Amino acid sequence: MPLMLDNLFRVAPDSIARQKNQGGKAYYAVMLNLIWSLWFFGDLMYGGAPDDGWIAATVIGFPAMIVLWVLAMTRPARQMVYYGLVVAALAFVVLRWNHSGGTCCTIYACALLAFAGSVRFSLSLMAAVAAIYVIEAMALGWPWGLIVGMLSMLMAVGGGNLARRVNEKKDAEIRLSHDEVRRLAALAERERIGRDLHDLLGHTLSLITIKSELANKLFDRDVGAAKREMADVERVARDALAQVRHAVTGIRAAGFAAELASAKLLLESNGVRMEYALADVSLPLEIETALALTVREAVTNIQRHARATSARVTLETHDKRLLLRIEDDGRGGAIVPGNGLTGMRERLASIGAELRVESERGRGTALIASLPVPAMTAEPAAQAQLREA
Repeated sequence: MPLMLDNLFRVAPDSIARQKNQGGKAYYAVMLNLIWSLWFFGDLMYGGAPDDGWIAATVIGFPAMIVLWVLAMTRPARQMVYYGLVVAALAFVVLRWNHSGGTCCTIYACALLAFAGSVRFSLSLMAAVAAIYVIEAMALGWPWGLIVGMLSMLMAVGGGNLARRVNEKKDAEIRLSHDEVRRLAALAERERIGRDLHDLLGHTLSLITIKSELANKLFDRDVGAAKREMADVERVARDALAQVRHAVTGIRAAGFAAELASAKLLLESNGVRMEYALADVSLPLEIETALALTVREAVTNIQRHARATSARVTLETHDKRLLLRIEDDGRGGAIVPGNGLTGMRERLASIGAELRVESERGRGTALIASLPVPAMTAEPAAQAQLREA
């Protein structure tokens, strides 16, 4: 028996609680919504001493509603409609003796049915439950003002949950689109790398092979000619090395460009127009990665919190410093440093960059990352060592 109960109340992988709480705190979210169940005892504030019917309806109805709600939140989402309808049936039974308890059950039923099936199906069920509630309330002789007030409350709760469900679906679609852009950008980049390396190394290695064979044949007959061929092999190899390094620099820059394309899709899918302008500057891999992740975090914050209509990202050089500026025209105001902003500062500090936040209420927010223009000295130095060798 304990094992059966444990399985019954275990959070299912596709439950509403698990969907909303990926950090292992699903039960806390479920229990938080049960605070409103105290309205079940609202009649005590207005009706005086309860009679036997009220006590029986409350003793049976309140625990039943709690159990059904917890099950609805923790069981597979496809079962939500059944729990919602059972809670609605419970509401119509309890309402006869406990008015606030029946209303409370009806509100919880609409909250559950908002997650049942398609949007049209959910609306139909909530409308049917509301209609039955109004008919029963009229039969009990409730004043119209009370009926309209309670009806507004239960439809607001059900409609709010339905709107949240629709928004969460849109957010999920945007995240999928965001991930798809990254995947396609990575795929296109891999294909470009393959083409570049094939075109570059295929011709170069063929030339090195031919000249090496020629030098080997000339070695016994004409040492000077053989040395000239080997010198050509060395020159071709150095040129190939330089071109490979140039290609690698392009590969690194593409990561920042892909992040901007992904950010543009994310914001414009939410109705935020985004523009960006980039200076023609080569970035070491660690600096480019830090700046790309800064753009990602900043754009995510704009999408979630800024309520902006436009955003702009610029990368420019000024007075021998590299400036990354990310700004929006959102609500602005005091910025409370959270994990995202703290992590952004730490990531930028690791590459010697400073982060400045400018935010004024009603005029948007600007994040400015500043660091010395990176000197791309690693490649020339390596080539110089090869020449000396």
